[in-house]
Amino acid sequence: MITVSAHKVRQFGVEFYQASFTASDIDRLVQFEVLGYGAAEGPRGKARRRSRINWELLERRISRGEGAFQRPLIHRKIEELLQYYRECQEAGNLPAIPGAVIIIAERRLQFTSGAANPSLGLLKIPEEPGILRALDGQHRLLALHAAAQELKGLEVPAVVFDNLDDRQVVELFVTINAKHTRLNPSHLISLAGRRLYTDENQALAHDIIRGLNEAESSPLRGEIRILGVGRGKVSQAPLADEIVELLETVQKIGGAGRVRELREGARRFFLNYFKAIAAAFPQAWVGRKYSIKTGTALRAFIRVSPDVMAAARESKKDPFDAAAIRQAVSPWSERIGDSRFETEGSWRQKLAGGTRGTVETLVRELRDTLRYR
Repeated sequence: MITVSAHKVRQFGVEFYQASFTASDIDRLVQFEVLGYGAAEGPRGKARRRSRINWELLERRISRGEGAFQRPLIHRKIEELLQYYRECQEAGNLPAIPGAVIIIAERRLQFTSGAANPSLGLLKIPEEPGILRALDGQHRLLALHAAAQELKGLEVPAVVFDNLDDRQVVELFVTINAKHTRLNPSHLISLAGRRLYTDENQALAHDIIRGLNEAESSPLRGEIRILGVGRGKVSQAPLADEIVELLETVQKIGGAGRVRELREGARRFFLNYFKAIAAAFPQAWVGRKYSIKTGTALRAFIRVSPDVMAAARESKKDPFDAAAIRQAVSPWSERIGDSRFETEGSWRQKLAGGTRGTVETLVRELRDTLRYR
């Protein structure tokens, strides 16, 4: 067990710790992993021989797995960091790693508060290889690993999270890299749900929304910001929450067989479903003065999707079939109409009426109208 002094910080209901680790602690405890990493990506030939880094040893320290989301290594960056560390060591007038790296613990850690201040105390970490993962600062830590013997006494400031679920870890990673270090957007968007989330429902929700945003035939193509990236005006997160809740509800009510059927057909269903919605409200879907492609409206359509599937089934048709879905939602055209989504018309009146145009308000209207098929 390794014990370090720590400061417990609380922000918006999330707790984390500020601490410092020695270079040897980092070397023993932190797991390094990247997406799409291979030994062939490193320096070759004379460049490898001239390097002061033992790349073969470093490559053996890095793993690649389905759960990895870190970008491939920038070898030049590690070389430059290592050179900078050595210059700091020789000059003795600058810190080598003044900013905190961000580390995720694989399980909850034990924190013992001090008597004088409950926010200050000791953090105990099991001495197990790979119990910590680098979320931000992996290049800094790999450069430190490459020179572990000569930089043994170096202390590294760190922020440690031990209570984040998979989705929070991904959101934190994206927030840091997409908005601050400008990680290549194509890397973020290319991450499939199964790489980002261990939870099956969260992974599927990500892939459904990504499909809606990328498929050439999708009426939502380019309209959604995937992982905070893109020109779309609608965020992925609230839509994903709706889909996850939908999957969980279907599993509770319909059982394993029904949710398995939905998982297998979900990508096809939602693509056909939003095509049917666009056809039901043709003016609103393409018009600039409508609010049909807002987060509120899209969440409502997702929430009422089980009713649409049920309506298709009542007609003894495949609930994922495009024609069956179009027939199920056909009453929306006549009984709700495009005008419901006019930003300065019905939409704003709902807001002024005290309901704030909530998701549930629209869900009730859509659900009630399905009865008039």
